Amino acid sequence: KKQKLNFAMANEFKLNNCPTDGISSVKFSPSTSQFLLASSWDMSVRLYDVTENSQRFKYEHKSPVLDCCFSDSVHSWSGGLDGSVMMYDLNTGRETVVGRHNNSIRCVEYCSDTNVVVTGSWDQTIKLWDPRSHNNIGSYSQPGKVFTMSVCGDHIIVGTCGKSVVVWDLRNMGYVEQRRESSLKYQTRCIKSFPNKQGYVLSSIEGRVAVEYLDPSVEVQKKKYAFKCHRIKENGIEHIYSVHAIAFHQRYSTFATGGADGYVNMWDGFNKKRLCQFHLFPAAVSSLAFSNDGSMLAVASSPLYGAELSPSSNGEDAIYIRHVTDAETKPKTSSGLA
Repeated sequence: KKQKLNFAMANEFKLNNCPTDGISSVKFSPSTSQFLLASSWDMSVRLYDVTENSQRFKYEHKSPVLDCCFSDSVHSWSGGLDGSVMMYDLNTGRETVVGRHNNSIRCVEYCSDTNVVVTGSWDQTIKLWDPRSHNNIGSYSQPGKVFTMSVCGDHIIVGTCGKSVVVWDLRNMGYVEQRRESSLKYQTRCIKSFPNKQGYVLSSIEGRVAVEYLDPSVEVQKKKYAFKCHRIKENGIEHIYSVHAIAFHQRYSTFATGGADGYVNMWDGFNKKRLCQFHLFPAAVSSLAFSNDGSMLAVASSPLYGAELSPSSNGEDAIYIRHVTDAETKPKTSSGLA
């Protein structure tokens, strides 16, 4: 069923040698749109050369990998179900297990402002790692299992079970800077901070997204809002899907959401407007990433992350690279959510 603003598959291709099980995360290199990291339930982390459409490297964990990141252009970090934190040197091909959590690692992020890698775990802690020495430089208790994290300048925003959201200053981890609660009714699925560092977007398992601001003043808090998305009406029944993924366009500050419905939507959060919806992907959208220059969007599609979408869907695990246009990503001036 076609929906309005449904952008076709032009300027898009599928990567070769995709992971063979659920794709947990895709991340572009911080320095170039040429390289993309992908972690998977097939226990691998892969580095792709997007321009050549080829797999450059692949290294293995001993269990499914739930997240990965670059700490610079030649080092990747990853963690997964067995709780081990791994660093891989893309120049030498050397793997190093740098440490571990007491339970599965759900999130791995790099903060360039403070030059630290942060891992978040179901053991209800986040740990900080020095990317030069590989040493663990701190472990900090969280309100619950860590489900999602987002670096916000020199801060990190952590979303846990029980709908808690905590904001930490990575320069001073002696105390929690803010303790918040999700404004959404159901479990938090993903958090991504604004490029301007003034707030974040949060999604839930119940087809909703909240736009939140960090400044606690009453005036600023009046700007926060939430909206429904990734819902499909069929025969008078509304099917509601989890919003698994959020990615910000660094130049325009618009953002993409990806859902278990297999769709990707582009939003202008400041003008409360939907910009477009891309075509239906073969399976649930599990992860999204814009390249740093905003020219490309990586879309991970995985049946592990959603119900079957249609009998004709082949439901394979795949990563699609889309060359995005200004028409799809640039803010428009009118208001009101589409």
